[in-house]
Amino acid sequence: MTRGPLQVDLQLDGRPDNAAARAAELVACGADGLFTFEGPHDVFLPLTLAAGTAPVDLMTNVAIALPRSPLHLAHAAYDLQLLSHGRFRLGLGSQIRPHIEKRYGATWSRPAARMRETVLAVKAILTAWQHRTPLRFDGEFTRHTLMAPTFDPGPNPYGMPEVCLGALGPIMTRVAAEVADGLLIMPFNSARHLAERTWPAIEDGLDRAGRQRADLAVYPQVIVAMGRTAAELDAASVGARRLLAFYGSTPAYRPVLEVEGWSDLQPELNALSKRGAIAAMTDLVDDKMLGTLAVHGTPEQCAAAIRARFGGFADRICCYFPGYAVADAHIRDLIAAVRNGS
Repeated sequence: MTRGPLQVDLQLDGRPDNAAARAAELVACGADGLFTFEGPHDVFLPLTLAAGTAPVDLMTNVAIALPRSPLHLAHAAYDLQLLSHGRFRLGLGSQIRPHIEKRYGATWSRPAARMRETVLAVKAILTAWQHRTPLRFDGEFTRHTLMAPTFDPGPNPYGMPEVCLGALGPIMTRVAAEVADGLLIMPFNSARHLAERTWPAIEDGLDRAGRQRADLAVYPQVIVAMGRTAAELDAASVGARRLLAFYGSTPAYRPVLEVEGWSDLQPELNALSKRGAIAAMTDLVDDKMLGTLAVHGTPEQCAAAIRARFGGFADRICCYFPGYAVADAHIRDLIAAVRNGS
């Protein structure tokens, strides 16, 4: 049984020169919220531009936390909360080691412990500003004990933004349940993985922290391969399969394949990725995998799959349309069908 009408968040293209206009278009499609991801463009700037044209919820999904100072993250979250009139959520993620070390040029170690501390540090900084209390955060990886009036923005008139954590594995999921305001469930997932791996970790984290289920918002994410014509569905399928193959090639994401009996596929995808054999990787994602790890079909079929997979526990869903052009009319139909259960 569903908890009520699902809200639908849509990905906002990270290009800043088009962010405001595209945000307005997505709102016109019926989006309840917009999110950015840390890709080829800055994760915060498009939301800054969208805040003036999109009267909906805004979220980073996710900002990579390990290369950034918690103070930088707190300032960005505070200002976006201000610009959006209280509609911002700070979504944080850890990324994997090669990207942290080789792309960001930053330090990688003990990601779950560091993400726990980052969430707590950001919340400590925001709390000190909001309640005019001394800043006293002395952690293992970061220390924040100085906040002179010159650098203190004071209480945010719209309150403190949520600080959410993206997770896939049980350890990071447990950390999110212990310390974050919300959990962003990674889109590379399946109903079985949610039931067997994600929910036990959520319950464990809540129990360890003495928290209730109501203390943690859960925001699932889903890859949507959607169209009406054969050509549209084919293009959508290729885009979704390509992204699923990319995720599946990553050793850290193997547990999702494992619970479905596809663990042997991960090293094969990984070997192909190192050769740049994108087409061959994509071909390995068959129809069953597409339907299990993503949703595929007409807007109404995708909406029904989303409601069946997430409607029993989620209040909102984040939709990705990876690597293909989807008509705004189809997006409108999807959102209407998700809300109406048609």
